[in-house]
Amino acid sequence: MTNQESAFLEQTNVPQRAALEGLEDRWGKAWAENGTYAFERNTERDAVYSIDTPPPTVSGSLHVGHVFSYTHTDVVARYKRMQGMNVFYPMGWDDNGLPTERRVQNYFGVRCDPSLPYDPDFIPPHDGGDGKSIKYADQKPISRRNFIELCWKLTAEDEKQFEYLWRYLGLSVDWAQNYQTIGAKAQKVAQAAFLKNLERGEAYQAQTPGLWDVTFQTAVAQAELEARDYPGAYHALAFHAENGEDVIIETTRPELLPACVALIAHPDDERFKHLFGTTVKSPVFGVELPVLAHSAAEMDKGAGIAMCCTFGDLTDVQWWRELNLPMRSVLGKDGRILRETPQWITTPDGIAMYEQLAGKTTFSARKVLVEKLKETGEMIGDEQPTQRKTNFFEKGDKPLEIVTSRQWYIRNGGHPYTDCNGNDLRENLLARGAELAFHPDFMRVRYNNWVSGLNTDWLISRQRFFGVPLPLWYRIDENGEPDYNDILTPELDSLPVDPSSDCPPGFTESQRGVPGGFIGELDIMDTWATSSLTPQIAGGWLTDGDLFNKVYPMDVRPQGQDIIRTWLFSTMVRAHLEFGEIPWRHAAISGWILDPDHKKMSKSKGNVVTPLALLEKHGSDAVRYWAASARLGTDAAFDEKQMKIGRRLAMKVLNASKFAFGATEAGAPIKIDPQAVTEALDRAMLAELAHVVQQATEAFEKYDHTRALEVAETCFWTFCDDYLELVKDRANDREGELAAAGKLAEIASARATLQIAIDTFVRLFAPFLPYATEEVWSWYRTGSVHRAHWPAATDFATATTATESADTVSVLVAAGAALRALRKVKTEAKVSQRTPFMHVTLQAPAEIIPAIAAARTDLIAAAKIDGTFTIEPLPNTDAEAEINSVTVTTHELKNV
Repeated sequence: MTNQESAFLEQTNVPQRAALEGLEDRWGKAWAENGTYAFERNTERDAVYSIDTPPPTVSGSLHVGHVFSYTHTDVVARYKRMQGMNVFYPMGWDDNGLPTERRVQNYFGVRCDPSLPYDPDFIPPHDGGDGKSIKYADQKPISRRNFIELCWKLTAEDEKQFEYLWRYLGLSVDWAQNYQTIGAKAQKVAQAAFLKNLERGEAYQAQTPGLWDVTFQTAVAQAELEARDYPGAYHALAFHAENGEDVIIETTRPELLPACVALIAHPDDERFKHLFGTTVKSPVFGVELPVLAHSAAEMDKGAGIAMCCTFGDLTDVQWWRELNLPMRSVLGKDGRILRETPQWITTPDGIAMYEQLAGKTTFSARKVLVEKLKETGEMIGDEQPTQRKTNFFEKGDKPLEIVTSRQWYIRNGGHPYTDCNGNDLRENLLARGAELAFHPDFMRVRYNNWVSGLNTDWLISRQRFFGVPLPLWYRIDENGEPDYNDILTPELDSLPVDPSSDCPPGFTESQRGVPGGFIGELDIMDTWATSSLTPQIAGGWLTDGDLFNKVYPMDVRPQGQDIIRTWLFSTMVRAHLEFGEIPWRHAAISGWILDPDHKKMSKSKGNVVTPLALLEKHGSDAVRYWAASARLGTDAAFDEKQMKIGRRLAMKVLNASKFAFGATEAGAPIKIDPQAVTEALDRAMLAELAHVVQQATEAFEKYDHTRALEVAETCFWTFCDDYLELVKDRANDREGELAAAGKLAEIASARATLQIAIDTFVRLFAPFLPYATEEVWSWYRTGSVHRAHWPAATDFATATTATESADTVSVLVAAGAALRALRKVKTEAKVSQRTPFMHVTLQAPAEIIPAIAAARTDLIAAAKIDGTFTIEPLPNTDAEAEINSVTVTTHELKNV
């Protein structure tokens, strides 16, 4: 895309009163009607800047943290567009997975039961209600198809609200480029990528112990874990050794005693060396268990010896694997003790005890078993309360259990894996991370630490309903049992498929579920298995090859710091496995929004602020200013005071522009004419502005949007507070005195400088304050400021040169300091700034007196000096004298 040339209007159209109100509606509609932000297909890859926009989770409402981070992306998109790049800026909606299901359950008062038939006339019992969660027992069971239809219905409504807010905020998204992570395009890409992983051996299934959420009835991946404090209690239990001694262990999970397979101690622990190779019997159940050594046992924790159960925690899994221990699971997927008495429990007392535990929750089973242990004297002393760290599903409310089940995995370096070329996957993924430019760079260590610390492959199957189905079927043997090793897959051109309703190639529906036929996979993919492919989905992989070649690999992935381990890493995995390259060149990592107590804002904590009311109260430009004032990777406090500052800035842009254009003859067209700038003060202003343009450009190129805003804003307030005040009399010449004196060049110089400065400031602020700047642009130019070219110092090179910059900048700074000193006198005297000086003497460092003198005429006019104006050097000063040491030594104010 090339910048659209905008012509100057034949007549300026400056309003009588400038206002921010209503700009969002007016310009939002204009941008949509004019296709201002549309991606242009007719372009080459090197002219494209493509963004892998985060698809927000459609599960209720956006919060101010979304506004914060998405603004960071938008300011860069707007800058790149003004730099002449064809910006590919899509928007996706992450509407599959657990958050949507929970919202549907609570919103409509239903839950999915796949065994129920579809009801085409189904009407949900609730339609939003009072917004409170409806208890699980009160949720009406409905078919999977009915449930999915409600998911579609609710997400469609949520997406409309999200889009309205994004448009109101002023995101320069091309709304023609959009997708849903549950949509047909996304499903095709996700299923095809999985099948390719399967074909290459990167995807596999395994019957293994894994983390399980008993509430949501689904497996949980390592990346979805959240360690939380959880109250518990240590129980000292006596196991009975062959020599008659009791071996005391301490556990917080006594209810798993029937699942115990061994006692484990450290091989160097002298207390237990004599027991290694012997057996003990478990309390109450009387099961004979080996005493074994393993280096992962902690000598200084608890009793120093632990029971290994299948499974209480991840250490149990490690011991089970490495010591080749038997599987003795007693916990079901529902979080209850299995109802059938295990065959390894053979004593009458053990069998009777287990029958009392069968079917109970872990909490109830623990209570019953502890009472029995106290009764038999095999529990030593009372429980000892403790706080322990335990794993939770990040969206769950109960500790995770470890349950054995059949699941699908994608290799991610968690387990050793070497590709066909002999390359180690983990090392390859670390190398890919080194290729990626992180902004800020210190975020790189989070990626490296995560990859280096992985201990499992990526679990991608989920036992849920609303999501992308795993595109698989399994043959059924002659006994009517599924053969999970005999996998049937679809052709790529038939994707997407739903194995629960579609048939594999060569089969008919009549063969579903019968011997010799097939059964469809019911599990869906983890939401990250789809979101890890957002560059491919948005870019048109497999659906639009021409587009894909122009946007992929993408230029930037903007995202939050908390999902480096999930979204960023998983996307790197998929791109490496499929294409052998990184999916983007840059990763822009936003910080968090903190509440007044400096805690991260999140829906789960209930401390979020919804943004629409803020946008309506302060204006979108003001809220964007607050967001853009925070650097990438830096946490920022929610601060309405900063928004008020942003509103003041946006309003000042309008008013300063109104003044600058009003200095010319009424309605006269604006002509940017650097050659008309002849006066030292004017050249100084433009020299400073040229320096700011250079600084802002360099900052944007380094993904430091905050620095770009800072330098532009600082210069703008100098322009308003100093330069405008100094030149307004010369620019206006309301009485015509200057014109009568033949000083037309001086007048023209001031007016040209004002117009050049405003034209530059409007473009410098356009990425941050899109509404106010578009409004000003419309007063004197055609087209949109957001398709204009980014300012460059060469735009007004004839008004200031490199050799002049050092000297002429000092004129602006020195004259500004002098004006402030003169105004301070009137402020302290409590008189109007319009009160004339009858005479005044100014003292300043000798080194800057020539610079002040260069603006003498403008100072006299601005400070209303009617009499003598003397400038003297400060006594005993040197070259390092501060500019703020300019002072008024003698003066006389009229009538004071």
